Amino acid sequence: MNDTALPIAVLDANVLYTAPLPDFLLRLAQVNLFKPKWTVEIHEEWTRNLLKNRPDLKLFQLQRTCRLMDNAFPGALVIGY
Repeated sequence: MNDTALPIAVLDANVLYTAPLPDFLLRLAQVNLFKPKWTVEIHEEWTRNLLKNRPDLKLFQLQRTCRLMDNAFPGALVIGY
């Protein structure tokens, strides 16, 4: 299946918040089962809520995760919608 025929899935903050689920979904996207999409606002929401509930994590760690996600999936970050 070519890239344009892949289904698109918006990975919302509630999906990205929990550790095992985004890892699983991003692995599926990595093998071209779907094209993931998210926004800056989605990144901000899941990181903000995770920081509230996980004081052991630091903002810079989660910002790095967001950058790695954006770099691993070019075009996933939706801007100007």
